[in-house]
Amino acid sequence: MAQVRTASGRGAGHDCDVLVVGGGIVGLSTAYAITRAAPGTRVTVLEKEPGPARHQTGRNSGVIHSGVYYRPGSLKARYAVRGAAEMVKFCAEYGIPHAVTGKLIVATERAELPRLHALVQRARENGIPVRELGAAQIPEHEPEVRGLAAIHVGTTGVCDYVAVARQLAHASGAEIRYGAEVRHVDRRPGLGVAVRTRSGDVIRARVMVNCAGLHCDEIARLTGDDPGMRIVPFRGEYYELARPELVRGLVYPVPDPAFPFLGVHLTRGIDGGVHIGPNAVPALAREGYGWGVVRPRELGGTLAWPGSWRIARRHWRYGAGELRRSLSKTAFTTAVRRLLPAVTEDDLVAAPAGVRAQAVLADGTLVDDFLIREAAHTVHVLNAPSPAATASLPIGREVGRRALAMLEEAVRP
Repeated sequence: MAQVRTASGRGAGHDCDVLVVGGGIVGLSTAYAITRAAPGTRVTVLEKEPGPARHQTGRNSGVIHSGVYYRPGSLKARYAVRGAAEMVKFCAEYGIPHAVTGKLIVATERAELPRLHALVQRARENGIPVRELGAAQIPEHEPEVRGLAAIHVGTTGVCDYVAVARQLAHASGAEIRYGAEVRHVDRRPGLGVAVRTRSGDVIRARVMVNCAGLHCDEIARLTGDDPGMRIVPFRGEYYELARPELVRGLVYPVPDPAFPFLGVHLTRGIDGGVHIGPNAVPALAREGYGWGVVRPRELGGTLAWPGSWRIARRHWRYGAGELRRSLSKTAFTTAVRRLLPAVTEDDLVAAPAGVRAQAVLADGTLVDDFLIREAAHTVHVLNAPSPAATASLPIGREVGRRALAMLEEAVRP
């Protein structure tokens, strides 16, 4: 993209050209993309936490997804396939711990076999090489895993996404303000956006990018836009495997196509430990990392959204199973033993949970693709759960492209 004329060059009273709200991996990738595409553009990132990547980015299993699950032609499919290769290259360039381990997707019941074969076809449509395995071939990759059939996806890997986020922040050259929670947004056509933080600081920008993750719909409403969706938080609970030698790499069940969740899986991380999870249960707060974290205003907002009740009515059986596994370690262990029969309840050690920011429409539809919308002086990223970390570099370029187009229009005489 051509160099844009920045606010600093025009003395227009703006503190920055582009203001990014949210210091997770998508927000930092956006800042990185903007300064690389248009050097000299002044970018400020506001993050309410004392450091980067404190929520979705830093609380996932660290998987570099291949893109095998996602609908051909969707943003998830295109950006995950592209992003996986770019993430490996980025990690190699900056010395960030990573490994391309490959993974198995394993069918443990006959009813799952058609869905497994459908994944093979989807992988081919997305340009991802996979290898089909019979039951006798599974132990060649994972000696302790059992199943009727599996597919091996060689391009899946793992990395340290917190380290990636820190490197993006540093390499972007953006001004990063931590402890800066957005409390008010004033948008004026032709002028730009002014944001006031909890501390009372005011930052004026020509363009604002909303990458607030778990709070992105709230930021959209502060801006005066109707996002047409609501973030419904789902907590994903993890265990760590006390006997990591039972698992060599990554092992996944065959997912239910009705849900955006991939099911309880086994992930050997970059640190050598094996994480098991996550499940998916409704969280009682946007940052509800345990049953004891309840924020009545946020919970009330979730319950007031008609889509929440429609999800519950439509998928109560699935939800009941997830809830049972949340409340019962025995039930969680039983689910794991479908893939890994040797595991016992004593092998599971509680690990930190994560919360997925899932966009839900009023009719109860779970938004199944990345969702990016534009308004005056503003770009909103309204749905960016997994595989957003994998896809963060191409997502950042797309969001940055839109922000720079707006900036170019804003500074045009």
